[in-house]
Amino acid sequence: MSGKPRVVIVGGGFAGLYAARTFAKAQVEVLLIDRNNFHTFTPLLYQVATCALDPSSIAYPLRTIFRKHDNVAFLMGTVTDIDTVEKHIIVETAAGPVIEPYSHLIVATGTVTNYFGQAAIEKHGFGLKNLDDAVILRNHILSLFERAAWVNDTGVRDALTTLVVVGGGPTGIETAGALYELYNYVLKNEYDSVSPKMRARVILLEALPQLLGPYPERLQKAAKKQLESLGVEVMLNAMVSDVEPDTIYLKDGRSIRTHTLVWSAGVKTSPLVQKLGVELQKGGRVPVEPNMRIVGQPDIYAVGDIAYLLDEEDKPYPQLIPVAKQQGILAANNILNAMAGKPMSTFSYSDRGIMATIGRSRAVAWIFYRIQLTGFLAWLAWLFLHLVALLGFRNRLSVFISWIWNYLTYDRSVRLILDTSKDNQPLKEMADETT
Repeated sequence: MSGKPRVVIVGGGFAGLYAARTFAKAQVEVLLIDRNNFHTFTPLLYQVATCALDPSSIAYPLRTIFRKHDNVAFLMGTVTDIDTVEKHIIVETAAGPVIEPYSHLIVATGTVTNYFGQAAIEKHGFGLKNLDDAVILRNHILSLFERAAWVNDTGVRDALTTLVVVGGGPTGIETAGALYELYNYVLKNEYDSVSPKMRARVILLEALPQLLGPYPERLQKAAKKQLESLGVEVMLNAMVSDVEPDTIYLKDGRSIRTHTLVWSAGVKTSPLVQKLGVELQKGGRVPVEPNMRIVGQPDIYAVGDIAYLLDEEDKPYPQLIPVAKQQGILAANNILNAMAGKPMSTFSYSDRGIMATIGRSRAVAWIFYRIQLTGFLAWLAWLFLHLVALLGFRNRLSVFISWIWNYLTYDRSVRLILDTSKDNQPLKEMADETT
């Protein structure tokens, strides 16, 4: 301990990362904790899963980010408990459990996939919340196509090459579009000589009567039209009732034979928030004051997806990356203000709008909630903003080159099947079922 106030930040996502960067030159001792030693640019996870990008292109080592800042240390581990009385946390590390004291604590642990208590979906489905999920899904899809190329039974082959995505939000439509492009532009040409009758089917299921709920009706319809023009089958008012290794059952009685269910229908806060000793709000989110301090916990701040704070319309702020960034920065600045005896600032969200890409030259964007763009212009806006937001010049250059290469050649070169069987029980079970 240096004798300086000690700020512990739990979570190396966008909220935690930007909070730590705000402290970088301040007279405080900062400890950043994450279970991974890298920060992931999560908006592009689906591109890793669909072979468009290498995993290293969207990840950046946390130690590298802060190596020039002597007051910021990093600890790789999982926080298992928070003692708000003694003001310390317990972290499970590779060397065993350690106790880390804090003067101020920022919790930015984000969300995990929400399966809504449906054990079958959790067992057989694939989430897309982290880099491991993306690589596992990529391995799974490529492995199924390898098997399908040598299967004579039409029904079995069709089930192997039918890919179902659940959830009509940005992640769902982006994944569905990218999956169909992967088949249509790459896999179709490579497998046609071996199995000319092999065809892929990509289905997007949405429980509501429209896609992209927060978007205006014009953009919702444009997204659906662009998906269908690409080749994706969009099923609205379609709720999953049960899942088996080779079949999805819908509540209206329909069934779909498939070995691939990508679940992007919801998230919930990480389990650690239950250790904070406060009454959680809808979705398990932590109630915070406008200065991002947890209600009833003067030295603990919650930021990002786990924070529950109402806006001017009495609606909770959305679980979006720009919100997380701005809340992380505000929490850090308010801690510094409190140390200096200055008044704290309140959260005011600077919202630049929302957008989602669907595929090559296909996207929808609502810029500043005033300008509605579709098609090629929306797609260019999406590419530019995501490229600028990436950390590290090498990552930006790598992603930019990959996008240009993919656009010009219709190729996706990152089609490696890696052995992740130890961590991929759904893949093992599906493989056994189809062998």
